[in-house]
Amino acid sequence: MSSKDAYKKAKEAGLDLVKIAANANPPVCKIVDAGKYRYEQARREKEAKKKQKVIEVKEVRLSPNIEENDINTKVNAARKFIKNGDRVKVTLRYRGREMAHMATTKGILDEFAERLSDVAVVEKAPKLEGRSIQMFLTEKR
Repeated sequence: MSSKDAYKKAKEAGLDLVKIAANANPPVCKIVDAGKYRYEQARREKEAKKKQKVIEVKEVRLSPNIEENDINTKVNAARKFIKNGDRVKVTLRYRGREMAHMATTKGILDEFAERLSDVAVVEKAPKLEGRSIQMFLTEKR
């Protein structure tokens, strides 16, 4: 029906003419109470927001001369983060002259990923950025 007729019907009923799908051809309208409609729509959006899962990025920092027990502690922390559904950013930071011995320490991140291979997958391979190498791990699906 024409918009004028729809508007007349809405006024007779004491309600408002609300555009539901403005981009449709022709536009779709409903005769409803506008305040109630906005309230219900806001409520639906709020419910949808509650059900969303926000994925956080947790960071685990390592150093090139890390000992075995320290790696175990960091692996356990990363395992806990991954089980909570978060992404884990593993950073191997170099300080001072440690940059000269990069070749000998590249295996640390590979070993770290290997220890978490039962629960995690490498999302981004280890990549050198400035004075650190970063790698991202996510939960296995």
